[in-house]
Amino acid sequence: MFMHLWRQSGKLAAHVVPVLVGALLILPSAALTESQLPASTDSSAPSGLVVVLESKPEQGRLDFQALNDPFISGVALQIRWRDLEPVQGKPDWTKLDQLFAAAESSKKWVQLLIFPGFFSPPWAMEGAQTEMFAIQYGPGKGGVERLPLPWDRVYLDHWFAFLKQLSDKYGKSPAFRVVAAAGPTSVSAEFTLPGTPEDIQKWRNVGYTPSKYIEAWQKVFQVYASDFPNQYVSLSLGFGLNIDEQGKRDPRERKPTKEAIIDEGIAILGRRLALQNSNLDGNPERDRGPHGVPLVISYNGRIITGFQLRTSCIRNSGNMGAEGDPPLALRKSIDRGMEPNGAGHRVNYLEIYEPDVLADEMQPVLRYGASLFK
Repeated sequence: MFMHLWRQSGKLAAHVVPVLVGALLILPSAALTESQLPASTDSSAPSGLVVVLESKPEQGRLDFQALNDPFISGVALQIRWRDLEPVQGKPDWTKLDQLFAAAESSKKWVQLLIFPGFFSPPWAMEGAQTEMFAIQYGPGKGGVERLPLPWDRVYLDHWFAFLKQLSDKYGKSPAFRVVAAAGPTSVSAEFTLPGTPEDIQKWRNVGYTPSKYIEAWQKVFQVYASDFPNQYVSLSLGFGLNIDEQGKRDPRERKPTKEAIIDEGIAILGRRLALQNSNLDGNPERDRGPHGVPLVISYNGRIITGFQLRTSCIRNSGNMGAEGDPPLALRKSIDRGMEPNGAGHRVNYLEIYEPDVLADEMQPVLRYGASLFK
């Protein structure tokens, strides 16, 4: 099946992608109307407050205490691919079995955020084209690691094979509601790539072009659409690189590449695409431009939308909007994310890190946040 997709996509890339990309650059993402979106086959949309759990390799068992919180509707697990499939074709489902059992017993819905990219198992990068980059954010920031190129067929075929195993194992679970689209990624499920001036030169050297990046995402959306017919597929906002089709530096390329990827997701997944921004905080907008948080809000009511907080308010209240006052930081973050758009629609779900859900002082704010979804 995977090779069929590659051949099919390769033909499309050669004959359609240049025209398609040009059309997408002319038609902004916000111009897509609800009538242009194919209907979803899943009537159970993700909604409410969601707790984000971070799986650490040294943890033998996940802690699901936060799932007992009455204001939480769902659980999102962040876990690395290399921790799930250290040996090719022999996934270790221990933690996911724990997750689904806990979610089903507590009547919470599940989003899986599985990170390939930097966190792919070593065997998946054998024979793949890779480059060394510094991890740009999150755990391990600054460390130099091997990153498979986003469009590399060896790497992506291994990733697609893993996704098929994941679908076979959990695809029919009633709790499994959202899976994060990933593959042409680096640190997380966000479609971000290392982008310092030195990184840009490396990308030019290995042949990055916007159409290669967009085509890789197109293949990913096709595979997710086929393998996860019962789930929504979340796309966490990122951007392209400042490189044009001729391999030259161009600061105008990031935005149209981002819009093209979003539009590809909508074209293939329709209303099963969940557009997400994973960098929400309580700080005021620098501007009201169509990017980041305002961009996601502009899609409210047309497709599923959601936010994930940038970090924990308990651990970093200053960066989250209220230095020394975590409850206020969380309240400001919720208010910013739950702002309705011009049509009066709000996002469908909002993800909060586990420490903020477990803290007693945050419960009144969580109650307030949960009330906004009713």
